[in-house]
Amino acid sequence: MKDYTSYNAKIIYGWVNEGWEWGKPVSHDEYIAATKGEFKLVLTPNLAIPKEWYPDPIKGQKILGLASGGGQQMPILSALGGECTVFDYSQKQLDAEKMVADREGYQIEIVRGDMTKVLPFADNSFDMIIQPVANCYIEDVQHVWEESYRVLKPGGRLLVGLDNGVNYIFDKTETKLYHSLPYNPLKDPSVNEEFPPEEEGIQFSHTLNEQLRGQIKAGFRIVDLYEDTNSEGKLHDYNIPTFWASYSIKEA
Repeated sequence: MKDYTSYNAKIIYGWVNEGWEWGKPVSHDEYIAATKGEFKLVLTPNLAIPKEWYPDPIKGQKILGLASGGGQQMPILSALGGECTVFDYSQKQLDAEKMVADREGYQIEIVRGDMTKVLPFADNSFDMIIQPVANCYIEDVQHVWEESYRVLKPGGRLLVGLDNGVNYIFDKTETKLYHSLPYNPLKDPSVNEEFPPEEEGIQFSHTLNEQLRGQIKAGFRIVDLYEDTNSEGKLHDYNIPTFWASYSIKEA
């Protein structure tokens, strides 16, 4: 499937219509609380981003939400005074961004596009990029690190949620080892027997080398990171980490 990112965008459209957790915009009360400094943002299912990962102050910072549509991160960062741009390939997720911005009366630049392509932004455009877990939907993550490095200003921050591949080892019940890594339906269609693309989209496992070493190869300095679990299921019950989050800086 050559155009798998467009396919994934259509799948996510359906997930949002079905009440997908990551497609539910923040409420008016959550937005108002954020204007008072009361908020929680996540890159992974459970743990809040540490406050020291953000610029201080956030007000006036140019922030890119990369594959970050859905009306969750960007409204909060806008409430805190960030000058925000959201970039996503799912029109449904971008519609949520516009809905919240119209409801709360703030300005946000909304851009639809595919992060596997060159990002439509000039060099040194942003002070911060935030990307919740999303690169499990693309095959080549190194391109994203290099483009993120390009569009960040010197000293800019990259806050990103990452899969560690563990979810792709097990069957849907999370009780039986199902597939060896890497998990790549484009190269091994047998994985579709357990995870049909019409339900799961086209997803990919990624290694520590791709996710963290890849950022270093692109020029970033990793400042901090943490692990997180799924929000439910057998792996969560056993406290098995399935995600990482990292905070990196483009050196000045």
